Amino acid sequence: MTEAAIDIIKSQWLASLELQLGYSPYGTQLTKTKRCGPLTIQKAFYPEGRDCAHLYLLHPPAGIVSGDELQVKIDVQQSAHTLVTTPGANRFYRARTDLSIGDPKQTQVTRINLDVHAKCEHFPLETLVYNQANGVNNVEVRLHNSSVYCGWDMTCLGLPSSNENFTAGRFTQLNTLYCDDILIYHDKVLIEPESNIQHHAAGLASNTVFGTFLAYASTKQVSKEQRTQLIEQLRAIVDEHSASSLISITDIRQLLVIRYLGQQAHQCKDLFIELWKLIRPLYIEKQGVQPRIWFT
Repeated sequence: MTEAAIDIIKSQWLASLELQLGYSPYGTQLTKTKRCGPLTIQKAFYPEGRDCAHLYLLHPPAGIVSGDELQVKIDVQQSAHTLVTTPGANRFYRARTDLSIGDPKQTQVTRINLDVHAKCEHFPLETLVYNQANGVNNVEVRLHNSSVYCGWDMTCLGLPSSNENFTAGRFTQLNTLYCDDILIYHDKVLIEPESNIQHHAAGLASNTVFGTFLAYASTKQVSKEQRTQLIEQLRAIVDEHSASSLISITDIRQLLVIRYLGQQAHQCKDLFIELWKLIRPLYIEKQGVQPRIWFT
């Protein structure tokens, strides 16, 4: 191996974390953990009882730099239920431009697989994309038609409060969801210098924060009539918060797609939480009590 190749390896983190959750008479348990590099969890927590395991994904470097590649795989087996979140914001730092590091891309990929009657709630805190970053954030969900999934992502471009706007760089957010191996949702946002998506009226319209909240349950679990009524209730909550210009709600083949487009990460999170509190009792059959780590 050449010195240049060794320098590239030293300058990047290649990290992976594989988690498997199973269900037994003792409830949902973490049955397998395989990790490499600076990605880990402490343990499973049970603030709601043994049937739902709360997992906190930890990434001690607290950010992703050029050459880094993070791979997270979560396998939720039959009848198991987990809520996965993070203790803090994720960060895509400014990409390096020196050629010695090879590909300057910064990558995070999360793959979630749900078995029969499995339930997964995936709620990472916001992703901060620094000016001149070169980031890729992919979330792929594969579920059985009897499983339930609720998950969101929230992306913040630049640090406007510090007068550090996202004026140069590249970022891709890709969300895909499969049901019984059939693709039912594919959404890709690509921000790059060659496009005007940040400022075009049909793009981000000069907004710096965008988020997507997905919620899936089959018609056997949540009927079309229940879903229609739920959407009305969700829209009423949006109106109560005077956020109808910020939030849209659509129904795509049993998949609720809730989008936020605005200027404030905390506003996006607060609105998503309020909507989750309404969705969760119907989809998960539990009250929407926020994980304590969100308050720290």
